[in-house]
Amino acid sequence: MKPETRFANSSGISIAYQVVGEGPIDIVFVPGFMSHVELNWEHEFLSTMLNSFASYGRLVVLDKRGTGLSDRSMGLGTFEERMDDVRAVMDAAGIERAALVGISEGGALCTLMAAIHPERVAALVLIAAACPGVFKITDSARERWLGFIRGAWNTGKVLTRFIQNAPDPDVALAKLARFERYCCESVVAEQIMARNFDSDIRDALPLVAVPTLVLHNRSDPIVPISHGEYYATHIPGAEHAYFEADWHGSWRDEDNKEFLSAARRFLTGATAPPASVDRVLSTVLFTDIADSTARAAEMGDAGWRKLLDRHDAAALEEVAGHNGIMVKSTGDGILARFDGPSRAVLCAEALSRRADGIGLGIRAGVHTGEIELRGADIGGIGVHIASRVAGLAGAGEILVSRTVKDLSVGSGLVFADRGEHELKGVPDSWQLYAASV
Repeated sequence: MKPETRFANSSGISIAYQVVGEGPIDIVFVPGFMSHVELNWEHEFLSTMLNSFASYGRLVVLDKRGTGLSDRSMGLGTFEERMDDVRAVMDAAGIERAALVGISEGGALCTLMAAIHPERVAALVLIAAACPGVFKITDSARERWLGFIRGAWNTGKVLTRFIQNAPDPDVALAKLARFERYCCESVVAEQIMARNFDSDIRDALPLVAVPTLVLHNRSDPIVPISHGEYYATHIPGAEHAYFEADWHGSWRDEDNKEFLSAARRFLTGATAPPASVDRVLSTVLFTDIADSTARAAEMGDAGWRKLLDRHDAAALEEVAGHNGIMVKSTGDGILARFDGPSRAVLCAEALSRRADGIGLGIRAGVHTGEIELRGADIGGIGVHIASRVAGLAGAGEILVSRTVKDLSVGSGLVFADRGEHELKGVPDSWQLYAASV
């Protein structure tokens, strides 16, 4: 019997998932390019893997938004929205902390979640995982790939590129054609691939502090070994196993045995108890009221205080409304943190509009990077960078770092290049962008 399909509510979006197995380890499997929780079991390249994990753990399998049986009305979503979806599924399944297994395209999402929400991640397994940012594709190659997906989706020819070693190629093509049709529309498949080309998650890797295993074939025809090597080199303490094979995914059970045996050995011995989390990847927002000193002198203490109170009340509402955490007021601005860059930018834009409505102009700086949690306060290099970026913004402007831009692919935000800048007290030059909705 196939597992029961259930649905988790993620901020009004339905996310399809299944739970199978009863082992002592909770494992969340985040699929690659495409999935369909009910059809997965009909395809050997997925069912063999899922059955293996379910043989020694309680396995949760999900369809990412925009694909399979999950809600398709809002498209594929941003990284932060898809992380929300994974957490919603874990909550619905009664799982506080789980090992995340990310295969192919799903590896980046799992890695970001381990860096941003380490309290929910016990271990990380990356199988043939792409690391966005490792390889910058040329414009012509990018368009060839996207054009191929656009023209060949629903025929099975796209997924045939990803899954090798079919015993009967004609049967495999027919099965994959059906899988493509049921997984998503061609426009979503194209968007997913475009985001992989345009994103960059490399800055998150050094902040992964959970046990990690990287599994990759040396001659993978879709995701080069350089991606696996980058993960293994830049995630602290990561273990790795590279295999002498030339497939990305395989129809043959025997091809997957080494991968699955290595994953089993790791997961049954590597999940660690919750650690004290004091360093995480987070998005920091600084705002500042432009010309505040002159305005205060002009209005007088009482009038200025009244206006500041209105600003602070609006800031509290907007930060909470965008799922952020208000860290503190800085006197004539705020410091807040978010689990995703697009939320921070949208919050800054909303607060700017409200400030305009009461006669104030604010400038904002946003950066995604490492922060230190110090009780209710935060510190670290990520906070310093966000502060310096805010100091370069003009009235009504939202300046962001390159990391914010790279992690906001698919958000609909617009970024205008503002060139490279030296940030006082921060090494290197920093590429900045003006963000708008």
